[in-house]
Amino acid sequence: MLVEALLALAAAGGGAIVQAAGTDAWNGVRSGIARVLGHGEEAREQGELERLDRTQAVLDAATDGEIERVQAAQAAVWQNRLEMLLEELAEGQRQQVAAELQAVIEQASAAGKEQSVHNDFSGSTFEKSAVQGSGTQHNSFN
Repeated sequence: MLVEALLALAAAGGGAIVQAAGTDAWNGVRSGIARVLGHGEEAREQGELERLDRTQAVLDAATDGEIERVQAAQAAVWQNRLEMLLEELAEGQRQQVAAELQAVIEQASAAGKEQSVHNDFSGSTFEKSAVQGSGTQHNSFN
């Protein structure tokens, strides 16, 4: 049985996969997760890459009304895969894989922060793509 910290790590990994799908962070997260789950075996990594691509396709196909449910379901699928991986490893190997997984999660988190734009304007008037005055505008590209 896994300790709470590893369960939380697996949950964060599942969430990172879902959040990265369709963003600029996807390729890095995709390859990192495949490497973690593939244990350095090329055939296993390729299989994981294909699973990740199917996940992205499912997320892309989700309609606005079902996206939250689909995201939650896909995050749970990946959380479960990561939990199973961590559970089957010996303690020393488990700590190494957990560190690798944490690095992928941090990479995804950092990439998500890079895609955020924050502009403050007060009393704004937008005219022919020019900003005049000021106000508040928040854009997040996730």
